[in-house]
Amino acid sequence: MNADKLQQQSIKRGLLYVVGTPIGNLEDMTFRAVRILQTVDLIAAEDTRHTGKLLHHFQVKTPQISYHEHNQQQRIPELIEKLNEGSAIALVTDAGMPGISDPGYYLVKACIEAGVSVVPLPGATAVITGLSAAGLPTDRFVFEGFLPPKGQERRDRLESLVSESRTIIFYEAPHRVRQTLQDLADAMGEARQIVLARELTKLHEEFWRGNISDAIAYYTQREPQGEFTILVAGTQFITPVLSETALKAELQRLFKEGLSRSQASRQLAKATSFSRREIYQLALELPDFI
Repeated sequence: MNADKLQQQSIKRGLLYVVGTPIGNLEDMTFRAVRILQTVDLIAAEDTRHTGKLLHHFQVKTPQISYHEHNQQQRIPELIEKLNEGSAIALVTDAGMPGISDPGYYLVKACIEAGVSVVPLPGATAVITGLSAAGLPTDRFVFEGFLPPKGQERRDRLESLVSESRTIIFYEAPHRVRQTLQDLADAMGEARQIVLARELTKLHEEFWRGNISDAIAYYTQREPQGEFTILVAGTQFITPVLSETALKAELQRLFKEGLSRSQASRQLAKATSFSRREIYQLALELPDFI
């Protein structure tokens, strides 16, 4: 069923448009997105003041209603009711695709459960924009969004990613970048390749590429500014590692990448039938760097 037919049906049972908006450069707004925002009955926006500036730029006069993490529980039933009454509603976030690291997911899920049709209008998103120009493998990747801010939950999340072979992508706020880099170094070793993409599509867009150690040094001398997309190369250890000799060789390789005995033992334990304790005992027989 094409979009025109769905739009005609919206008069009877309502329809939710998930509308991508620019992540920085207003020229990334699509013609289709402007048309839909002009013709729907209501726009559910994360920040109505922020979206108001976008709407003013494109001469869109459709009324807005706020929808964000602090009011989603009360807003969802209200929006579902309007959709069931035949309203066409556009969902937008402050930047990028709704539902990607924001509460748009819950509204989409509620619509599906209520039998309301959902139509996505693709637009820019920082995770794909950053990945496309990072220079890290793009055939397989995992998006982790924002890490837990602190504590055991944060450490557990990073530890679960130590053996991840796919490119790993995070979002991060500027005031947490330095701590995140140090936490990545502690979990994955300082030699792991990393790309920090900031202010994507904006005037001061920047891609920094290197290893985690150099990234720490770079941002020790410079204050992180702007919103960051952090991309980390996946691990490339050899699996399976079955013999003691092969284990020692792999430990030596991981030492060269900057991992400590404990980090290397934990990583190999996840990839073999050996326990972390057994591998650590072997690691004690080797110097940290070969």
